[in-house]
Amino acid sequence: MILPTSSQATLLLLILSMVCWGSWANTQKLAGKWRFELYYYDFALGFLLLMVAAAFTLGSLNSAELTFQDNFLIAGYRNMAYAAAAGIVFTLGNIFLVAAVSVAGLSVGFPISLGMTLLVSTVYGVLTGAQSNVLLSLAGCGLVLVALVVATYAYSSHLDAVAEAAKKDGLQMDPRSKQAKRAPRPPSAAKAVVLGALSGIGLGFFRSLAGLAQESDIGLAPYGLALLFSAGMLPLTMVLSPFFFNFPVTGGPIGIRDYFRGSGKQHALGLLGGVLAATALLASFLAAGAAPAIRGAPGAVFAISESSALLGALWGFLVWGEFRGTSDRVRMLFVGMLVLYGSGIAVLSVGQA
Repeated sequence: MILPTSSQATLLLLILSMVCWGSWANTQKLAGKWRFELYYYDFALGFLLLMVAAAFTLGSLNSAELTFQDNFLIAGYRNMAYAAAAGIVFTLGNIFLVAAVSVAGLSVGFPISLGMTLLVSTVYGVLTGAQSNVLLSLAGCGLVLVALVVATYAYSSHLDAVAEAAKKDGLQMDPRSKQAKRAPRPPSAAKAVVLGALSGIGLGFFRSLAGLAQESDIGLAPYGLALLFSAGMLPLTMVLSPFFFNFPVTGGPIGIRDYFRGSGKQHALGLLGGVLAATALLASFLAAGAAPAIRGAPGAVFAISESSALLGALWGFLVWGEFRGTSDRVRMLFVGMLVLYGSGIAVLSVGQA
């Protein structure tokens, strides 16, 4: 199997992981009005296809190393179970991340969801002893938590401004027109926070399970881990998506027949989103599975890995214009959130050393 053999290769894998993880949700935005419940079917399929392709190509090359099939012969059943469980827990968290993005956009959904992920994983590390510097961990968590509060307040203020503008337009509109009776109800900031919090719980624990899958001499190598991880995703997707069909977070109930009404472009974007997310996870598994001498400084690895939330937020803010038309005050709040979030990552990365 092809594995990183230098610190430069490991660094490139970390950067690739950060860019792909911070960018895959753009495919959901590009799909337009395509419901996230339907999008996620294609996402899970694209995720699985990439992991299968990687395992049977990169994971089977280089005869000087074990292939992923050889690794399966010596891997422990418990390690395999941990890998599949990591995929299940990831799916639980990630589908709520997709839901949060569908409600609040990238600029709010990503920092709230991944910020909660960072808080959950850090607190878990402190409680289990994995984080040795408790003071820096708590300080970093405090900054991230304040950033999430500021993000929520900025988003709530933006929604209030949108609602006020819609109200003024309604007053100026002819009350006999049909459009006046169909004013859409604005989304709730609380809904985005709840979805982000639920996402953070799932995404905050899957890496610990993936780490357990790689432990000991009978642990899984990155390609085998990725393959079993993706195998745990698809069945749960088949169960969770119908739940959201009947209890949607936005819009009315839908059915599986609506999936087949999607355009080729919408299905292709879902597959692409899954491929990008799978690339991000596989790259991070490869970087984590590299020899200790070439993994890089723990603080730098942590900072690069956690910066994907900031990249996702910037996509929403700068490219998609999710705060377009709002006041300068709300924009400054959003910028302040980015600074606080980045400062929290910096403090937590120092604590990793």
